[in-house]
Amino acid sequence: MSLKSGSIEHFEEFSQFTSLAQFNHHFEQWLLKHKADFSKGEIVGLKRLVRFAAKIPGVCNAKIGTILKSINEEYHENGISRSTFKRMILKAKEFGIITVYETERKNGSQTCNLYVFNRFPVNEPPKAEKMNQPIETSNLLKTEKGQKNKKRKEEPLELDHSYVSNHVPKEFVKLVKYFYSDAKTIEELWHMTQIAAYKYFRENKTEQMLDVAIEGFKQLIRKLKFTKAVRNPISYFYGILLNKFSQRFYDELYEKYDVSGSTSNNSIVDILNYDYFKCAI
Repeated sequence: MSLKSGSIEHFEEFSQFTSLAQFNHHFEQWLLKHKADFSKGEIVGLKRLVRFAAKIPGVCNAKIGTILKSINEEYHENGISRSTFKRMILKAKEFGIITVYETERKNGSQTCNLYVFNRFPVNEPPKAEKMNQPIETSNLLKTEKGQKNKKRKEEPLELDHSYVSNHVPKEFVKLVKYFYSDAKTIEELWHMTQIAAYKYFRENKTEQMLDVAIEGFKQLIRKLKFTKAVRNPISYFYGILLNKFSQRFYDELYEKYDVSGSTSNNSIVDILNYDYFKCAI
């Protein structure tokens, strides 16, 4: 599909997001699922593409040269190559993270591509399609009607905690199952833990993730028992996790600085800036 080139505002209708925050949330989920599929250089290119897609959430029409130049300037001429960036684009297209459209000038010559980030697919059961069913005849046996109705009532089946994916720690499942017994809810709660942990560089600290998840879930249950103010338990749980991971991150940071005395003020600022940048995308 080829489009006429223009300013980024010209492509606002291609955005799949209502806000920058929503775009960032969906990108975080993509990154959690596919980060290991990209090289370090490709991740740098992908994250920079995200930054260029901030004005119109999820839409970018910057030239590759412009994107690479900004990376080289930040990394003091130690950026990534054009071939690395193109490999990243091919992978992102393959995984469904982005859709790429070619654009052309008025004279028909090709110009920069349009990169459109896609929403992360939510695992929801498909909606039942309405089909033209033949009208039942009045002489249909009652027993046959009863059998049909019985089959319909049996679907769908809800999977209990014993069907939770193996990537969710057993200790977490053991606690949560007494309050939320279905596998889908348990997995969604752990997924929120992964997203919050990634924001504060905790995604590889499995024991700390489990501790925070258990503490956070207990805090959620106490809140649910003592008040009716929680409308969305999963969103509230995510907020608890962000606060706890944030506290641990900064406690460790300042403890290291105070104890060692060897970290310069500039290093602390650099770490904080990097944390802010990571949380922003």
